[in-house]
Amino acid sequence: MSENTGTCPVVHGSHTEVGSSNSHWWPKVLNLDILHQHDTKTNPLGKDFNYREELKKLDFVALKKDMHALMTDSQSWWPADWGHYGGLMIRMSWHAAGSYRTTDGRGGAGTGNLRFAPLNSWPDNVNLDKARRILWPIKKKYGNKVSWADLLVLAGTIAYESMGLKTFGFGFGREDIWNPEIDIYWGPEDQFLAPSDARYADVKNASTMENPLAAVQMGLIYVNPEGVNGKSDPLLTAQHIRETFARMAMNDEETVALTAGGHTVGKAHGNGDVSLIGAAPEGADISEAGFGWKNGNKRGIGRNTLSSGIEGAWTTHPTKWDGGYFELLFKYDWELKKSPAGATQWEPINISEEDKPVDVEDPSIRYNPIMTDADMAMIKDPIYREISERFHKDQAYLSEVFARAWFKLTHRDLGPKVRYLGPDVPSEDLIWQDPIPTGNAKFSVADVKAAISATDLSVSDLVSTAWDSARTFRGSDLRGGANGARIRLEPQKNWAGNEPERLARVLAQLESIADKNGASLADVIVLAGNVGIEKAAKAAGFDITVPFVAGRGDATQAQTDIDSFAPLEPIHDGFRNWLKEDYSVPAEELLLDRAQLMGLTGPEMTVLMGGLRVIGTNHGQSKHGVFTDTVGALTPDFFSTITDMTYVWEPAGKNVYNIRNRNTGEVKYTATRVDLIFGSNSILRAYSEVYAQDDNKRKFVDDFVAAWTKVMNSDRFDVSA
Repeated sequence: MSENTGTCPVVHGSHTEVGSSNSHWWPKVLNLDILHQHDTKTNPLGKDFNYREELKKLDFVALKKDMHALMTDSQSWWPADWGHYGGLMIRMSWHAAGSYRTTDGRGGAGTGNLRFAPLNSWPDNVNLDKARRILWPIKKKYGNKVSWADLLVLAGTIAYESMGLKTFGFGFGREDIWNPEIDIYWGPEDQFLAPSDARYADVKNASTMENPLAAVQMGLIYVNPEGVNGKSDPLLTAQHIRETFARMAMNDEETVALTAGGHTVGKAHGNGDVSLIGAAPEGADISEAGFGWKNGNKRGIGRNTLSSGIEGAWTTHPTKWDGGYFELLFKYDWELKKSPAGATQWEPINISEEDKPVDVEDPSIRYNPIMTDADMAMIKDPIYREISERFHKDQAYLSEVFARAWFKLTHRDLGPKVRYLGPDVPSEDLIWQDPIPTGNAKFSVADVKAAISATDLSVSDLVSTAWDSARTFRGSDLRGGANGARIRLEPQKNWAGNEPERLARVLAQLESIADKNGASLADVIVLAGNVGIEKAAKAAGFDITVPFVAGRGDATQAQTDIDSFAPLEPIHDGFRNWLKEDYSVPAEELLLDRAQLMGLTGPEMTVLMGGLRVIGTNHGQSKHGVFTDTVGALTPDFFSTITDMTYVWEPAGKNVYNIRNRNTGEVKYTATRVDLIFGSNSILRAYSEVYAQDDNKRKFVDDFVAAWTKVMNSDRFDVSA
């Protein structure tokens, strides 16, 4: 009998050590998990759950009343500063929304991702786990009728109302995710709060920050409050604030308003020894019940709380919406000091006793207010100072600008206004919401299709134009897409990826058809693509009708913020086998990123790739990957070739390969990395083999049409609403 060694007899199917993953053993293999991270199996509410329908049952008045009451219902296990949770709730909402970035639309509060790693354990989000637990009784009471994502944002808005701000409004409609968003690239660093240098070509030139990043360090939402890399320099900090906030869709006036408004209420916490703080929630012991940052400083709560390390309130009355922030900032001279936790902060010189905020627990005790390097930037930078002076003189104007900026901050990734629900949705159309007029849905689709077919436009012309119009859609912030026909406007009509000369030629004919038939150009562009697909399918032997729903509108140039749309410009499109220039990231990884933003699954990405290749939609009519002798016919020839052992692949230049016949030595085709990955990656090859099978020619056509229709309708929120 063998000796008992204490080895666990259970097979560890849930083992999560790094060494157990395929990516650990083969780190260079393309990881397709990005396309399947929110599989429906992760959703405990089931595939038939419809949040928007549940939301319509919500008693909005009762919820807001309960939220107001919660603000002053201080809990002994985590007491509210001055008896009001406003500062904590605002910080939670702010940090939920503040991770948004314009470059790829990722981050933000639209999914409730603050509940999961890494955000739930970022150093900048220390103790926000307590804010979420304080909200739990509200979530428990209202259940499925309000998402965590909506609740996390609503909390800060109600907090401001509770403290005297007239807010701009609120829109419900954010749907929860149920596992971490593993695809988001937060930076190159391998540790939190590593020096900023890793993400800048030159840290003294903020514009050199690596794309698509926005925050200055791993684990921060915006900038380091103590200065760049923790070294005080308000002017350099101002430069980084300007770049960071611009990448989060804010201009200078909005930036100053948000900085002032955020620091008008609440306080920073740094009253203790940082060495006594425990692990973040994801690393804490199971006995901590999901909490993190266990505080060993005296009681560890109330006046002994330790969060950012900076200690103090910014204003004299931190639970009131007033002009105290600029009043103190301009009234006093400020000097650098150290908090009890050792953090660098600014404190006033010779401040009057009555201007000091009182202790969070004992109103008989007063302390100096504080400012961070970011606050000092508001008066040291000439542009920021001019704006600050105006706000200081006109509190009503500050309140208006801040309320609008707060609304923008917390709704930037919610998508167009048609997605907003609830009684407090503002009636005003805001340009950052990408407004689109309602289109005519009653024109004759048959007449328009006939007119399109009668033109001399090729299948490639029709399909490429529709694709280019729709591919801008980003599921991350629900921007872009075919609705609005912005492909005919600045800046899209001049994007290199849209082949401006070809685009202008195609649009000239489609615009004429739209005018004559009372249809929007947006609808005609999509219909043109559908006509092209139907022609290609017929050339392959299949008579099909591509589904179509009319009603898209045409946005105007005045409704289009050119600067805001600039980040949507494609710099690569694997589906059309195009790279704007050579990049350090392999082309196949760029393809995955594009597919994920478009909301495509692995099989959908695969079937679209193969179909678009044989139809002949490559950018500039490149022949790479066009593995067929019948260009323009919707056949599975791409997959038949990529899985055919008759051919060998050999490098023929940077990102170019020859497909050579083994027997004759003839170079039959050329290809790029994006093409060959569908025959080399084990998962993508498995998908490709399905479409290469002799019995799946019709399945290929049907699946292509379904994926195509999904892309064309990805921004039709009016249809799904």
